[in-house]
Amino acid sequence: RSLEGLKTFGCLEELILDNNLLGNDLRLPRLPHLHTLTLNKNQITDLESLLDHLSDVVPSLEYLSLLGNIACPNELVSKDKDEDDYQRYRYFVLHKLTNLKFLDTRKVTKWEREEALLRGAFMKVVKPKDAKVGD
Repeated sequence: RSLEGLKTFGCLEELILDNNLLGNDLRLPRLPHLHTLTLNKNQITDLESLLDHLSDVVPSLEYLSLLGNIACPNELVSKDKDEDDYQRYRYFVLHKLTNLKFLDTRKVTKWEREEALLRGAFMKVVKPKDAKVGD
């Protein structure tokens, strides 16, 4: 569960951290050569915080996979998610990490990149606060 030892691997290019119970407190050291990162099936819920951190510490990132985290909407796992939710998620990720060539299992298309530039900042998924009855 600790990523402390990674700082000694400054030339690391690929890192697979699937199934490690990693959560929103995930902090990677600066890894300037890292181009592939998979964080599948962890416990990440705060997408924006993760993406801000990754943009700071892994500037060469081209492949990212977040499947199996709550932060990655999946219609196969959650009945209240659909393909539109997943596409909005892709636009938001691509808006934050502009160098990505692959996200999850799909190549980033030119059209997605253009949409992410235009609308990605507005695709952040925000959960409404619990409304009281009678509001």
